[in-house]
Amino acid sequence: MTEQALLTDARLYLCTDARTDRGDFGDFVDAAYAGGVDIIQLRDKNLEAAEELELLDVLEAAARRHGRLWSVNDRADIASLSGAPVLHVGQKDLPLASARKFLGNEAVIGLSTHSPEQIDAAIAASRGPGGLDYFCVGPVWATPTKPGRAAVGLDLVRYAAAAAGEAGTTQLPWFAIGGIDLGNVEQVVAAGAQRIVVVRAITEADDPAAAARSLLAALDAGSS
Repeated sequence: MTEQALLTDARLYLCTDARTDRGDFGDFVDAAYAGGVDIIQLRDKNLEAAEELELLDVLEAAARRHGRLWSVNDRADIASLSGAPVLHVGQKDLPLASARKFLGNEAVIGLSTHSPEQIDAAIAASRGPGGLDYFCVGPVWATPTKPGRAAVGLDLVRYAAAAAGEAGTTQLPWFAIGGIDLGNVEQVVAAGAQRIVVVRAITEADDPAAAARSLLAALDAGSS
């Protein structure tokens, strides 16, 4: 299956740090994939480049075993060196055109959005060769992983669902992100999201595989 096809089918995207306090990064990402996570992004601002590349080797091996995607956060140079299939950038990170110079048109590139204007821009940027491949909407609820970032609420999720549909870009994947867990995921689905990004809902779980399965079941229940 191609990377674009894997992205289109993806519903559950996990962001994790290096888990240096637990020393179980390899076992953790393997369990998360086994539970049904489709994409795992390593996001840890405390890592030196060499450390990040070593951990990305571990992540890549787990992704290949499970036939899933893996992602680099922010750094196009690290994505290029590691051969990552996915790069995710924020509004103040490397622009899409510059990231494409590093990675070419085959790589999957995603963008964070926090307002209706940014969603509209992301949809517009998805058109044509080398366009944006997916975007994230949030944070839906306040989260300690993004301190100082105001919650956008479910209204922005509804806006994204309507905007993608009206633009005829229903095939453009987009994910809701920010404070999403088993207790509120059905609200996010009811607002129009079919895909979610989570952090603590899996990283803080005693059984990451079971947590992933439960989230996927809740996604199914909310969309049925």
